[in-house]
Amino acid sequence: MNSPTDSTPALRQGLSGYLRAVAEEVGVPREGTSFEVSDTATAYLALAGRWHERADQDLMLVWSERHGWVLAVETDPAEPALVVDYLGGNDLVPTPAEVGRFVTEVVAGLRRHQGDRPVFPIVDTRHDLAERLAAYVIWDE
Repeated sequence: MNSPTDSTPALRQGLSGYLRAVAEEVGVPREGTSFEVSDTATAYLALAGRWHERADQDLMLVWSERHGWVLAVETDPAEPALVVDYLGGNDLVPTPAEVGRFVTEVVAGLRRHQGDRPVFPIVDTRHDLAERLAAYVIWDE
């Protein structure tokens, strides 16, 4: 059986490729993205668009292996981000096109907050998550 540490490089490669694909879908340049694989795998995209209810503040799109995608308003560093909406659903790794539709609908005001933060069951081990993200690995770098 693989330990979580065994899968960390594969998870890092897969998450990097997945983040790049999502960023391309939502029009975020590479320098507007970051990710981390530590005790929790997370990803961040700085969005160029604004949300009509907080037009003076930047939007961010954040993913975590526990809660999936969330669109939020960036606030002061000492304050928690203001959640606009969660993608939800039953897929922790939705296609970049699905994430793109989610962002477009929320920013356009076509979608209202969908309730509580989703919590994905911890059935995926790090190895399983790395396998799901393997399709996004970019080998030519």
